[in-house]
Amino acid sequence: MRLLVVEDEARLAAALQRGLQAEGFAVDVSGDGQDGLELARHGGYDAMILDVMLPRLSGYRVVRQLRAEQNWVPVLMLSAKDGEYDQADGLDCGADDYLTKPFSYVVLLARLRALLRRGVHERPVVMRHGDVELDPAERRVMVAGAEVTLTAREFALLEYLIRRPGEVVSKIELLDHVWDAAIETAPNAVEVYVGYLRRKIGRERLETVRGAGYRLAAR
Repeated sequence: MRLLVVEDEARLAAALQRGLQAEGFAVDVSGDGQDGLELARHGGYDAMILDVMLPRLSGYRVVRQLRAEQNWVPVLMLSAKDGEYDQADGLDCGADDYLTKPFSYVVLLARLRALLRRGVHERPVVMRHGDVELDPAERRVMVAGAEVTLTAREFALLEYLIRRPGEVVSKIELLDHVWDAAIETAPNAVEVYVGYLRRKIGRERLETVRGAGYRLAAR
């Protein structure tokens, strides 16, 4: 297994390299975000350990750029930032896991093994269906290259549908997952918001399947 460690703290990077090599990994090290990005693009790595605060290019930008290029190398992000929003930012940018400093080497190794077991598979940051693009982290929707402004409920409805490409989703399922289950909501609320969403993304992009529910139109 080949690993890439991108970490600008030289002592920590060297310690990680020694420890991981002792576990049988082949390990390359970079102390710079831009160099790390280039290595990740062309190195054929099985996984990547990526610091957030790096010279030239932050870890957030590195992982977002890799995902934009459809590079799905598993990424374990390291950071001294331990706030919940910092962790959410890292995961929303495309990282697979997030570990705060200082960390247990035993835990890092276990999380790394878990990433390697999952293997490489597509997990785009921006979801696409035809000419509709939805970015959950940025809360942005683009339709045919133009940005569309959605309410929170409209956004949640579109996100649920775009995560199930080609599937027919029933009104009950939409009520369960898009609306607050603790609040009683009339089934016709789904019809109302489907209508709102159609007006913004185009009627032809959101189909009604009689007696079954709704689905995004084939690409």
